[in-house]
Amino acid sequence: MAKKTIDDIAVAGQTVLMRVDFNVPLDDQCEITDDRRIRMALPSIRSVIERGGKLILISHLGRPKGKGDDAKYSLAPTATRLAELVDSPVLFAADTVGDDARTKAAALRDGEVLVLENVRFNLGEQQGDADFAAQLAALADVYCNDAFGTCHRTDASMVAVPEAMAGKPRVVGHLVAKEIAYLSDAIASPARPFVAILGGAKVSDKINVIKNLLGICDRVIIGGAMAYTFSLAQGGRVGGSLVEQDKVELAKELIAQAGDKILLPIDTHCGDAFNGNCNKQVVRAGEIPDGWEGFDIGPESAELFAQTIMDAKTVVWNGPMGVFEMPPFDAGTKRVAQAVADSDSTSIIGGGDSAAAIELLGFADRVSHVSTGGGASLAMLEGKAFAAVDLLDEA
Repeated sequence: MAKKTIDDIAVAGQTVLMRVDFNVPLDDQCEITDDRRIRMALPSIRSVIERGGKLILISHLGRPKGKGDDAKYSLAPTATRLAELVDSPVLFAADTVGDDARTKAAALRDGEVLVLENVRFNLGEQQGDADFAAQLAALADVYCNDAFGTCHRTDASMVAVPEAMAGKPRVVGHLVAKEIAYLSDAIASPARPFVAILGGAKVSDKINVIKNLLGICDRVIIGGAMAYTFSLAQGGRVGGSLVEQDKVELAKELIAQAGDKILLPIDTHCGDAFNGNCNKQVVRAGEIPDGWEGFDIGPESAELFAQTIMDAKTVVWNGPMGVFEMPPFDAGTKRVAQAVADSDSTSIIGGGDSAAAIELLGFADRVSHVSTGGGASLAMLEGKAFAAVDLLDEA
């Protein structure tokens, strides 16, 4: 699945249209509260401008649904922040394919950067509109996809634009290349034992992931609230815990299919209200009394999972073990994170809440890879093909 990267292209004097993921969180004053996604794009950005290329950046931010007058979704703050991070001029266009964008794109000098306004201010973006895509494509000589978080989507900037640039170089950036190397290539031929850790609230969110990984992994650890649906499938009592009644039969089928590949919690940390100051108790899995809810795996489960992880050579983790943002129900996620960090495995954290947890706990620099795309990483773990990547140039 290896693709040509931006480093493989001679960009001096060329205009590069790079799809990035600048979908950063903003506060009520439209100030960026976390610039990680901008910083993650810097290697690809610098690869262009430091080699004398002209760079046009496109991204979405939020869900404006084609309403270009909503200032809270403007990409202007990202251009300001980027200018603080790179030693090059960074311009901003007040539209995407309008007069301002075309004029500023045409006037770009080697080594300069132009950030276009939110692509979702155009209805054609999420509709995959060919005319909108053609207008974007006409701005540049090279297309680069460095937005892994949207690689599972078929928006115009992800698929129709590179299609419209057929015959021109179409490559991946550093970020997407790294995601492919870990999430696709490493999973295709993992060092074993290969252990997957799946948490979060809903079985329905991860059905296809579980099914796919059962055919690949040596063990699949199930934690988080979705473990209670599996507990119910085994005839257990779950009290007031979050469960999916309509997925109980499916959970039974997965247990039957998996045999001893699935590793479920053996105890549960419960509370009688959804807050950290509630009454608490640890019970055996499947023995949660009425009036109580499971909020985390119990200490024995945490140690069992940790030992399984420590023995692994490849680990993929997607989803926390409990309510990790509310102590003391963060203990299970902490223990799993510690085990992943301490292991000598190739460790891949699959975006979303797992990435947030590993960052919060301070272990991000002790794992092999933290994915930048929750939904995209799940789709890749399902074994889905990505049109946005497949159509790019092969290495």
